[in-house]
Amino acid sequence: MKKSDFYYELPEELIAQTPIEPRDSSRLLITCRETGATNHDYFYNIADFLNAGDLLVMNDSKVFPARLLTDDVEILLLEPKGGGCWECIGRNLKKGRIISFEDKLTAKVVEILSDGNRLVKFSCSGDFYTILDEIGHTPLPHYITERLDDSARYNTIYANEAGSAAAPTAGLHFTGRVFERLADKGVETAYVTLHVGLGTFRPVKCEDISEHKMHYERYLLPEETAEKIARCKERGGRVIAVGTTSCRTLEASCGLAGSGSTGIFITPGYKFKVTDGLITNFHLPESTLIMLVSAFLGHERTLAAYEEAIRERYRFFSFGDSMIIL
Repeated sequence: MKKSDFYYELPEELIAQTPIEPRDSSRLLITCRETGATNHDYFYNIADFLNAGDLLVMNDSKVFPARLLTDDVEILLLEPKGGGCWECIGRNLKKGRIISFEDKLTAKVVEILSDGNRLVKFSCSGDFYTILDEIGHTPLPHYITERLDDSARYNTIYANEAGSAAAPTAGLHFTGRVFERLADKGVETAYVTLHVGLGTFRPVKCEDISEHKMHYERYLLPEETAEKIARCKERGGRVIAVGTTSCRTLEASCGLAGSGSTGIFITPGYKFKVTDGLITNFHLPESTLIMLVSAFLGHERTLAAYEEAIRERYRFFSFGDSMIIL
C-alpha cells in the first residue's frame, strides 16, 4: 500500500493542545471490528463495553525528562547504549562537539550513525537520572505548542518504568475510578513495558510503505502477564491492548514472557496472533500508528471512523479522545 492511502484532512483546531480534566472525561468512539458500526460515549464508561474475563494489557513505561536544551543545542535522548552513551536526535550536534548543561552535565557527540541519529556520551559527577530530573524537559510532540504546566499529565497514572521519550497516550485516560469499575465488572489488567522512542513516531518518508524501516525499541513482557494472557485465552476472554505500543509488544512476543528489542511494523494484511481488541487515540495522517489501526480494523473502516470523529468534533492526537475497537 501507499503512504498516501493513510492520509486524511484534519482541521487544525481539533489537535488537542492540553489534556482534558479529569482524565477519564475524554470522549470514546466504540467501533465494531466486524461491521465497522460505531457508537459514542465517554471513557469513564469504558467498562460497559467490556466483558468479565477480558484482559487489558497496558504499557507501564514512563516518560522521563529526555529533552536537554541550551541556547543553540537541543538533544532528545532515545535509548541508552551503555558506558554513558545514548542514541539521540537533536539540533547542532556535529561530531566531536562538547556541550555543557548548567555545569551539571557534559555531552560529547562521539558518532553520527547511519540513519543520521547521534551517539552521545554523557558525564556528570552525580546520578545521571537525578540530574535529568533537575535540568531536563518533558519531550512533547511537535504539534503541541502550548506549555504543559504539570508534566505528570504526560504520563499514565500507572507509569512505572522510566525510559520513554514519548507517552503511550492511549493509557492517559485511565483513572482510579475507571480501574474500580473494571474490577467490579471482572475485567483483569496486566502490564508490559515498551520504551517509546523514535520507532513509534518516525515519519514514513517512502511512498511504498513496505520500504519503511522501523527503529528498534526495548520491551519486556513479564511472566505474570504471559500467564494472564494464557488464562484469558483459555476461558474465551479477549486480550485488549491499551495502545499501539502494547499491541506491538504483544505481537512481537506472541504473548510469551521475555525481553528484547522489536522493530515490528504492523500494516494491513498482518494476521494478529494475540490481540483481540484495541484501545487507541486518533493518530497523525500517514503515520505508522494509523497503519497499525488500519491493520486491526481494516483500511476503509479506519478512515470512516476517523471521518466520523472529525464530524463529531473529537479531539485528536496525544491529548485527544479515545477509540475502542472490539
